[in-house]
Amino acid sequence: MKTMKRLNVVVVIAVAATVLMGMFGSSEAQLQMNFYAKSCPKAEKIISDHIQNHIHNGPSLAAPLIRMHFHDCFVRGCDGSVLINSTTGNAERDAPPNLTLRGFGFVERIKTLLEKECPKTVSCADIIALTARDAVVATGGPWWRVPTGRRDGRISNLTEASNNIPAPTSNFTTLQRRFANQGLNLKDLVLLSGAHTIGVSHCSSMNTRLYNFSSTVKQDPSLDSEYAATLKATKCKSLNDNTTILEMDPGSRKSFDLSYYRLVLKRRGLFQSDSALTTNSATLKMINDLVNGSEEKFYKAFARSMEKMGRVKVKTGSAGVIRTRCSVAGS
Repeated sequence: MKTMKRLNVVVVIAVAATVLMGMFGSSEAQLQMNFYAKSCPKAEKIISDHIQNHIHNGPSLAAPLIRMHFHDCFVRGCDGSVLINSTTGNAERDAPPNLTLRGFGFVERIKTLLEKECPKTVSCADIIALTARDAVVATGGPWWRVPTGRRDGRISNLTEASNNIPAPTSNFTTLQRRFANQGLNLKDLVLLSGAHTIGVSHCSSMNTRLYNFSSTVKQDPSLDSEYAATLKATKCKSLNDNTTILEMDPGSRKSFDLSYYRLVLKRRGLFQSDSALTTNSATLKMINDLVNGSEEKFYKAFARSMEKMGRVKVKTGSAGVIRTRCSVAGS
């Protein structure tokens, strides 16, 4: 009898432990590779085919799409909320960090294809995650695992985006805090910043470094003086220039490589947030290790951080919804 009671107690404890593990680990556990294998078996091929068929018309789209994934995950987790349009101008898309985002129409067209194939099945959040990866791969960049099963949110708030997305003017303390808020560490900060190896930005994202850095210093002393002079002479000719396009990795913006990190070490990172990575001994060492290592090693490490970011505060199971139109919260 006593043995039976002890066994019952053990069973109860085991069941309780399983329930607790389910409560705390459910969102991560429910993301899985080929989540749509039965519900929409052609989903991932439809996405990759669309990218392959159109990326040659817009090869520069890979950088905005990976940036969109990044900005989505930093606000309420990876839930597709960055795609929502607001009639009042108060959605994430309306926040300063997102005003230069591109690719919304591209994602919406993919969603339309998937709705025809499998109505109300594939989330906008998963489309962003898969599209970011496939677009980078299509332009010769690294591949990473994208487990799926994310569901969409319906809340999209301008203030939350402004308060959570790291700005190009961020110092190291701000970068560390905003990454930590998403469960991302310093290694993730360095590796995910490596996405700046492709794509472009605008003078509005770094003009203060050239003309109005502080009340005592007009030009950011952490910016290489020759590089600053070139930018002033040929690109950002005034503080009010908000439209001129700048390469984030000059001379190598179409190649996913280690060039970005080499420029950061030469004090030629475009943003204050790039320069900030060299102000901490741990992140500086990481950058030096990357530069002295192989591109293959960088790809593998970048892939791990991308998969980790793609799991941030995801909605799965009964949480969230499947929006039928990515731009409409209530669809």
